[in-house]
Amino acid sequence: GKGDSMSLESHLTELRRKHAELSEAVERAQRSPGAEDLEISEMKKRKLQLKEEITRIEGELQAAE
Repeated sequence: GKGDSMSLESHLTELRRKHAELSEAVERAQRSPGAEDLEISEMKKRKLQLKEEITRIEGELQAAE
C-alpha cells in the first residue's frame, strides 16, 4: 500500500545517513595513525552491507511506482 512505501523512504534516508557517517569514519580512521586495520575493514564491510540494503530498497520503491 501507499503507507508502506513511505516507511521504506524514511528507512532509506536513515540508511543513507548511516552510510555517509561510516564513510567519514573510515576516512578518519585511515588518516589516524593508531587505527586498526581490522576495525577499518569491519567498517568497510558494514558500509557494503548498507549499500546493498540501500540498493535493494531503491529497487523495491521503483517497483512499487
